[in-house]
Amino acid sequence: MAKWLIYSKDQCPYCDKAKFRLKDEANVEVRNISENIDFFTELREKNPAARTMPQIYKDDELIGGYDQLEAYLSLNKESL
Repeated sequence: MAKWLIYSKDQCPYCDKAKFRLKDEANVEVRNISENIDFFTELREKNPAARTMPQIYKDDELIGGYDQLEAYLSLNKESL
């Protein structure tokens, strides 16, 4: 089973879309940087080039943002 991690923030429509897209997955963790600044520090250490939200990881591999998530799922024919 894949482990998903979403770094998100409040009032981010693409963050909400990513969370909704992965809502049926059993192993999804959401770290909201608006609620805990330590998550932002953690994200900057993992990906210093991150400039947009969400930042989505699958099994500790960076997928990217929402558009990259959709492309990844489409290319890998994963139905969620």
